[in-house]
Amino acid sequence: MISPKAFPSILLFGLLATETASATNGYFSHGYGVKSQGIAGIGIALPQDGLAAATNPAGTAFVGERADIGVTLFQPKRGAEIDGNAGPGGSSLNGSYDGNDTRNFLIPELGYVKQLNSQWAAGVAVYGNGGMNTDYARNPWGGFGATGAAGVNLEQLFISPSLAYKVNDDHALGLAVNLAYQRFAAKGIELFAGNGASESPGNFSNQGSDSAIGWGLRIGYAGRLTPELSIGATYATRTKTGKFDKYKGLFAEQGGFDVPANYGVGIAWQATNALTLAADVQRIEFGSVKSVGNSLFTGTQFGSSNGPGFGWRNVSVVKIGASYDASPELTLRGGYSHVTQPIPGDEVLLNILAPGVVQDHVTLGATWKQGKHGELSFHYSHAFRKTVGGPIPINYGGGVANLHLSENSLGLGYGWKY
Repeated sequence: MISPKAFPSILLFGLLATETASATNGYFSHGYGVKSQGIAGIGIALPQDGLAAATNPAGTAFVGERADIGVTLFQPKRGAEIDGNAGPGGSSLNGSYDGNDTRNFLIPELGYVKQLNSQWAAGVAVYGNGGMNTDYARNPWGGFGATGAAGVNLEQLFISPSLAYKVNDDHALGLAVNLAYQRFAAKGIELFAGNGASESPGNFSNQGSDSAIGWGLRIGYAGRLTPELSIGATYATRTKTGKFDKYKGLFAEQGGFDVPANYGVGIAWQATNALTLAADVQRIEFGSVKSVGNSLFTGTQFGSSNGPGFGWRNVSVVKIGASYDASPELTLRGGYSHVTQPIPGDEVLLNILAPGVVQDHVTLGATWKQGKHGELSFHYSHAFRKTVGGPIPINYGGGVANLHLSENSLGLGYGWKY
């Protein structure tokens, strides 16, 4: 039988070889760790397992010695409709487009925490930070001459070693280094590079997968104000990554695609011996990354230093949830979260490729204790279908485009407490 202590190296190898994709809060995952995802992604003031450092590294000071592994099956349903478009020579983009040729994604995760002494704890969290995928067998821009299937695939993997320090029994500070690996591919969008629209039209579409690595930091605080009331705060710097050279004609700054800064605060209240109520508020600065936040209509060339992007705005996320100990062996969880809309209506055309428009989701979860040391957990999340519509620019034939997305996620995890 494999020892739980061997899982960090075993699962790390598996994670590096596995695709990750998610798109709930923009293109960020709504939470990290099966337990957190069961309570709407809450975790800033409510650390629950070895993935705590992915949300707030200070939380690793309070979870004890443990290892956690998990996997989530993620199923997005995305597409678009175009109406009233009139292109040159009688052509048009009108029709319904299904972006679900790739339907299922597996998202593994690993967390490991070691208590070095009564004050210091070290750990590592390995997880899919976010992603986006669309796969249109029928090209939405085929009416204008684009050929083949269309879509994009963005995958982001984070490896976050962390260190937490207990100031005293009730308060801790934490630091994590976010080591990022990301991959990107685009196909069927060569139409947008024509007529001098790109600095490097040969590095715009159909170049296969490209990868980039980078790093950033996350700091955090977690503490108990009273035995019943806990609070937390966390801040992640912008994760600077290398450039996607194969797509330097698509993304601003010659292929730049950093991971934006994000930060948040949380609170957890143990209302009774069995019931804990919690909430997080988070801010994600998508608009600060030019390839994501710049408008499609900058008047500059794709790939240039201030080139066009997807027009995404910064978003705020509010999460509320509850955890209830139904028995000494069984804990039940549930939650709801809402994110402000990242995609404005006048930026819908390019975002057919990246329709990260869902805003509301509900979650359920549970943990069943397996003797003194084991825990089996699951979560289910549903993001309600959201549609965002807006005008297509007249130089692309006018009309209206509507983007829609809904999501289901089902996760299973196992944890060992030493």
